[in-house]
Amino acid sequence: MEIGGAEIGGVGSTVRLRVRVEGIVQGVGFRPFVHTLATKLRLAGHVGNDVSGVFIEVEGPVETVEEFLAALRRLAPPLSVVDRVATEPMPPTDTRGFAIVASDRAGTAATLISADSATCADCLRELDDPADRRYRYPFINCTNCGPRFTIVRGVPYDRPLTTMAGFPMCPACTAEYHDPADRRFHAQPTCCPDCGPALVLRDAAGSPLPGDPIAGAAGALRAGRILAVKGLGGYHLACSATDPEAAGRLRSRKHREDKPFAVMVPDLATARRLCEVDPVSEALLVSRAGPIVLMDRRGNGGVAGPVAPGNRALGVLLPYTPLHHLLLRHAAGPIVLTSGNVSDEPIAYGDTDAATRLAPIADTFLTHDRPVHVRTDDSVVRAFRDRPMLLRRSRGYAPEPVRLAWDTPRPVLACGAELKNTFCLARGRHAVVSQHIGDLENYPTLRSYAEGIEHFRRLFDVTPAVIAYDPHPEYLSTKYALEHEVTDRVAVQHHHAHIASCLADNGHPGPVIGVAFDGTGYGTDGTIWGGELLIADLAGFTRAGHFAPVPLPGGAAAIRHPWRMAVAYLDSAFAGAPPDGLDLLRRHDGSWRQVAALGRGGLNSPPTSSAGRLFDAVAALIGVRDTANYEGQAAIELEQRTDRAEDGAYRAGIEPGEPLLIAGVDLIRAAAADLTAGVAPGIIAARFHNGMVDAIVRACAVLRDASGLATVALSGGVFQNLLLLDRAVSRLSAAGFEVLTHSRVPPNDGGISLGQAAVAAALDRASRRTAPSDRAPTTSPPGMPDHAQVIQPAAT
Repeated sequence: MEIGGAEIGGVGSTVRLRVRVEGIVQGVGFRPFVHTLATKLRLAGHVGNDVSGVFIEVEGPVETVEEFLAALRRLAPPLSVVDRVATEPMPPTDTRGFAIVASDRAGTAATLISADSATCADCLRELDDPADRRYRYPFINCTNCGPRFTIVRGVPYDRPLTTMAGFPMCPACTAEYHDPADRRFHAQPTCCPDCGPALVLRDAAGSPLPGDPIAGAAGALRAGRILAVKGLGGYHLACSATDPEAAGRLRSRKHREDKPFAVMVPDLATARRLCEVDPVSEALLVSRAGPIVLMDRRGNGGVAGPVAPGNRALGVLLPYTPLHHLLLRHAAGPIVLTSGNVSDEPIAYGDTDAATRLAPIADTFLTHDRPVHVRTDDSVVRAFRDRPMLLRRSRGYAPEPVRLAWDTPRPVLACGAELKNTFCLARGRHAVVSQHIGDLENYPTLRSYAEGIEHFRRLFDVTPAVIAYDPHPEYLSTKYALEHEVTDRVAVQHHHAHIASCLADNGHPGPVIGVAFDGTGYGTDGTIWGGELLIADLAGFTRAGHFAPVPLPGGAAAIRHPWRMAVAYLDSAFAGAPPDGLDLLRRHDGSWRQVAALGRGGLNSPPTSSAGRLFDAVAALIGVRDTANYEGQAAIELEQRTDRAEDGAYRAGIEPGEPLLIAGVDLIRAAAADLTAGVAPGIIAARFHNGMVDAIVRACAVLRDASGLATVALSGGVFQNLLLLDRAVSRLSAAGFEVLTHSRVPPNDGGISLGQAAVAAALDRASRRTAPSDRAPTTSPPGMPDHAQVIQPAAT
């Protein structure tokens, strides 16, 4: 047997090894798995947790120890992820038996925490078994499922460091916990009706309601009332998904005018009645992550109109806790399940806070006494080309790390963006991306953000040496970064972070042609970027092309009111004299000229190359959406209106140069011409989408000829548009490009923090290869990206 390059022990000889297992190996039944495996193989030794993972000493015949080591990876528990198994020889001690020993809390924490996991099949069988002592118990869990991240207060992952510490185990649960043959052997959240959390149903004033809480909650849903439900990561708001009046009341009370609600259904059969469930979507629905899965609808399937108004897709999830399983069985139909908050606020997770904030919305509260330590929204995902594409990475995925292809020399805190914020802590080859925080536009969300960073720093025992941040001076995440003491800081341009995120997601070092299309990003020239073609690697980039800028009339007002962008584009496209007969101009006859003049004058009308704003302009032009009630609404609804059978395409001019310019105004001219000729809006929307794809492919071909690069990375929120993404990938692939897209983190700003961390780590690796006297200047040498970042000392 060879250990560390040295041969030890011959056939039949006894060996003893010290083994270290790293990865997601705490809170997932790894110690009982090791105990059972070693006992079955009649090996001696012990296993325990420490701050770095799992430590093992194992002794026995060399052939059997080899079998044990192979099985550590091959037979590992379903919730575990084994990153590394390291061994070193020890002198045999001739001991007998194998034990689980006490955890060692000394040292620097490097262990990883499992995400919360949907209820397993074994627990569901017990939930439905009248003879089982946990029959209909809404907090049933075991080693293979249940709460993890949302209840963990510290590491090692043991019950005293979780929110289950206040629930001492009864004798029956204690016996299971200490029985190596039991499924709940060392399962930290294990409990039962005699010793665990309990449900209670309350009215909006907080008074307990009589009777069975589940039956009472289901009755409230059937009666059209709004129910607040305490889940794994906080409170949800629920109502019947088939009751239009209830869904309308929920919208009104939550101040959520149009954004679609998610729908929880009791089983896969119901999901199939509502949506087109492909194999990837089915696997996601039943996965241990239990996310909301976006799928194309089959008619309305009985779902009320206000649930997802005007939307071809529906976000569906299955019950992922015993409480949800029990509730859906009594509710007599699918239910809306949406975040427990007023729009734009963080989800409520503390009982007192929820009672205060949700009382004006909810008629009834289904709650319990197990504290939630970390608020965590539901994840949102959809299938794309036989693999998942995350749109919101949160419950079920966070805080499990994104494995990096390269080392991070010093710990990095990446602060993320302003919208759809996540933050990221990177150390070694692990990037721990936080759960979805939300939009950092108010104090409650900023407080949640700051608390989350501190919790992650304690949980993973990371003191950042480098902080990476977006250079936008008004982002609250940027202000957070600049206010905190670190050794070094690095500002990472927004669209470079998007492309770096895609590179890290795919384990590709670059350089690539990066297509970064989104709504808003602070450019290196102080203007608003968003339709960018970059030549980029992890350490830097060149702005090789972009959409020709147009004014953003009124600044943020043009984002909230897409018709303003349509006016700006029409004014640019037709030299101030747009064609007569456009309904957009009739709708805004009293103000469009002033908006056009505002844009031309430049007052509060910065130039923007944003692809997202071009989508907004077309949506308003053809009458889809003049005013947006949530971010990206106009573009989303434009995709919904597209005639998928239309293959015609508008053609945008491309002006060669450094950078090359794509004439978005050409697409507007063509759309306006079709509109005045009476062409249907769905056809115009399709020709616009196809024209965008054509522009991407032709621009990338120009850049390939100039750079020799044949790999394209697609990132940014615009590429959440599956119609655009699918057709762009097809056309680019047909043109001979390798195409990188997102899977493990979102293409939207939820992936920015990973990109920032990847850039900071790359710069740190480069700086360590360079002597201090010849460090890279702020502009790169010939052949390298022009906008290479430089790590700056924090004092500067």
